[in-house]
Amino acid sequence: MTPPLLTIENLNVTFNHQQKVVDGISFAIYPGETFALVGESGSGKSITALSVLRLLPNNAALNADAIMLNGDNLLHHSEAELCTIRGRRIGLIFQDPMSSLNPVMTLGKQIAEVINLHFSLPQQEIKQRVLELLRQVEIPNPERRINDYPHQLSGGQRQRVMIAIALAAQPDLLIADEPTTALDVTIQAQILALLKNLQQQTGMALWLISHDLALVSTIADRVAVMQQGKLVETGPTAEFFSHPKHPYTRQLLNALPSMQSCLTRKPQENSPLLKVTDFSCYYPIRKGLFKRVVDYVRAVDGVSFEIQQGKTLALVGESGCGKTTLGKSLLNLIPPSGGQVIINGVELTQLSGEALRQQRAVLQIVFQDPFSAMNPRMLVGDIIAEGIDALHPDVSAAARQTRVRQLLQQVGLPEDSALRYPHEFSGGQRQRICIARALAVEPKLIVCDEPTSALDVSVQAQIIQLLKALQQEQGVSYLFITHNLGVVAEIADDVAVMYKGKIIEQGTVIQVLTQPKHDYTKQLLAAAPVLGGKMGAGVAEIR
Repeated sequence: MTPPLLTIENLNVTFNHQQKVVDGISFAIYPGETFALVGESGSGKSITALSVLRLLPNNAALNADAIMLNGDNLLHHSEAELCTIRGRRIGLIFQDPMSSLNPVMTLGKQIAEVINLHFSLPQQEIKQRVLELLRQVEIPNPERRINDYPHQLSGGQRQRVMIAIALAAQPDLLIADEPTTALDVTIQAQILALLKNLQQQTGMALWLISHDLALVSTIADRVAVMQQGKLVETGPTAEFFSHPKHPYTRQLLNALPSMQSCLTRKPQENSPLLKVTDFSCYYPIRKGLFKRVVDYVRAVDGVSFEIQQGKTLALVGESGCGKTTLGKSLLNLIPPSGGQVIINGVELTQLSGEALRQQRAVLQIVFQDPFSAMNPRMLVGDIIAEGIDALHPDVSAAARQTRVRQLLQQVGLPEDSALRYPHEFSGGQRQRICIARALAVEPKLIVCDEPTSALDVSVQAQIIQLLKALQQEQGVSYLFITHNLGVVAEIADDVAVMYKGKIIEQGTVIQVLTQPKHDYTKQLLAAAPVLGGKMGAGVAEIR
C-alpha cells in the first residue's frame, strides 16, 4: 500500500489557553488523492490546514503527536526551514483573495515572487511561466492583465490569481480553502478540471476545504466532516453520500438547496416595482502620458429588466460579466453611463445630491463580503442604526434603539449583539447584521450581492429562509446576484442571465432552469455540480 503523503496525529489547537478549536483529530492524505474536509464555519477546518504550515495567530497554541510530510515531521522544523516548504512542497489557496493579495503589487509580480523564491530561472522564462499560469486559470488577456492590480479584477478573477500563485511552484500537496467560493459554475468546473489534470500529471494531492457538498461529491476521493473541532465521520465519497452515518452529516446534506425546488412554485404576476431600461455602465481605458481615454470597458451594456413587488429576480452569470457592477450602479454607488432606472415611479438616474440620498431608503444593498462592508470600530447597534440616523433623523433615540432590537430579533440574533463589534461574529452572523442594516430604513428593494457564497450549507439555508420570510412579512423585493443555481431554484421567481455585460436570457425560474434557450444558459446549467453526481448533471436533475 502506498504510504501517505501527509499524516496528522492527534492535532489540538487552543486559543488564549482556553478555547479549544481543534480537538484531537487524526487523518492521512495519500499521493494523488483528493481529500475533502467539510463542516460549518467555525468548526476548525481552516485552522487545521493552517496548523500544518504553522501559520496560526499568536494567541493560538498547537499541540500534536506528529505532522508528517513524506516521513518528515514538520513540527521539528524551524521557521526558516518552513519557508522553503511553504509554496514549494505545500501550496495554499486562501479563502479570501482580496485580503491575501498584495494591493500595491501587480498580479504578474505576485506570481513571479513564488517562482523566484523557489527556482533559479531567467526573468524572461519566469514571465512566460506567469503568463502560462494566468492562461491555465482562465484570466482573459493575460498579456495585458499581468500588469493589473488586484482591485482591477472581479472577485472570481482574484480567486483565480490566488490559484495561479499556489500552483506556481508545483507543490506535492495543494491545500485549497474554499477555492471556488467566488466562482461561477462554469469557471468552477474549469478550475476543478485544471486541478484534477495537474493531479494526474504530477501526482499532486489535493486537500479541499469546502462547504459545497455537491462540489465535494463530484471531485473528492474521501470526505471527512468536522463539527466543533472534532472529526465526526470519515469515509470514501460514494459511501459517505449514499449512507451518511453521523446525525450531523445527515443534517448538512438535508440543508442543501435543491435544483428541483422551483418546480413546486406557482408563478404569480405582481405589479412592477423596478423598471430598468437600456442601462449601461462603462469604465474608461486610459493610455499614454496624459492618460487620454482610448476606449471603454463595457461592464454593463444596455440591459433591461423588471422586478415585481414582493418578488425575487436572480441575476446569474460568470465572474466578471458585470453582475456586481450592475447592482452597485443601480444605487449610483458606481456612476451609470446611460439608461433609465425607475423605482416606484421615480427616475433615479436624473437625481443627485439630497434627492438621490433620500431614495436610499427605497433601495438598499447587502454586499458579498459582510466583514469589509462594516466599520470594524463601530458597535453593531450603531451600524444598524446608521441608516435610520441618516434617512430618518426625526426618529427619537429611544425609538431607534427599539428598532435596532426588533431588527436583531428579526434576523435571529440576540439583543445584546448591539453592544458587540463585527469581528466577534461568524460569517453567517455578520451577513445577518448586514441584512438587518439594509432593512432598517424599510426599503422596497434590496440588492443581495452573493449574500450566501461564503456561507456553509446550514447557515446558507438559514439566510435563504430568513430572506423568504422577510419577503412574505414585509413584501420586500430582491435583486439576488449569485452563481449558485441551487440557491436560484430555492429563492427566485424570475431569472436573468448575464454574459459580457448584456442580459442574454430572462424568464421565470422554471422557464430558464428547465427550458433554457441560449447556449450560454445551457452551459451554466450543464456545469452545475449535483450532489452524488458529476459536473454537468445540473440540467438533468431538474428535468
